[in-house]
This record gives sequence, C-alpha cells and structure tokens, in this order.
Amino acid sequence: VQLQASGGGLVQAGGSLRLSCAVSGRTFSTSVMGWFRQAPGKEREFVAAISWSGYTTNYANSVKGRFTISRDNVKNTVYLQMNSLKPEDSAVYLCAVDQHKDYPPLSSRAVDFWGQGTQVTVSS
Repeated sequence: VQLQASGGGLVQAGGSLRLSCAVSGRTFSTSVMGWFRQAPGKEREFVAAISWSGYTTNYANSVKGRFTISRDNVKNTVYLQMNSLKPEDSAVYLCAVDQHKDYPPLSSRAVDFWGQGTQVTVSS
C-alpha cells in the first residue's frame, strides 16, 4: 500500500495550494482519511479529516474556514485545498488512513498508513 502525497511548494502568504494524496495497492473507500502536518521541532498535529462518504469533515481550529478537505473514491485520492495561507502553515503535510473507522475524528495514534509527506512553505 502506498499513499503518494503531492502538490506542496513555496507560496507567498495569502496564496493557495492544493495537496493530493493518491492511494495505490488497495482502496480505502470505506475508511476515514485525513491530513496531519509537522513543522521542524514541533509535534505532528492534526489538520483535517473526512468520512468515507465525504459528507462529514472536521478541521483543526487553526485551519477552519481556510482549508477544505475532499475525496474522490473512484480515483482513490484525498485532497486538501489550502487558501489564505500563513507562514505558520509551513510544514510537511502527511496524508493518513485509519482503516478501522469510517468517520472522523482521526487520531494520529490510530493511523494505519501514512503518506511520505509533501513540504509546504509559506513566505511572509
């Protein structure tokens, strides 16, 4: 099983990026999926999660109203649209799956599969 994250990069504050996480090797269409991030010297933190159907989502307070998570179960891909980016959003973003649950919340301790991460850098 592979979770391939992409879409990161360098952007100015106020800009936007769209992250993608493509799953190969099996399907997680009945599992909750989500995104975490980790900045240098900081603990990994939850960003957003989405239910198997895509109808239920939840977000960290720090990104609520700016980020939108979505998924396409046909393409086996989860997305994170990030708008109004701030320098404090800079981190490695990792996608994740908890195959034992179908709805949020998504805990890092319960994650079964992690993506390799994609770097997001927001300049001021």
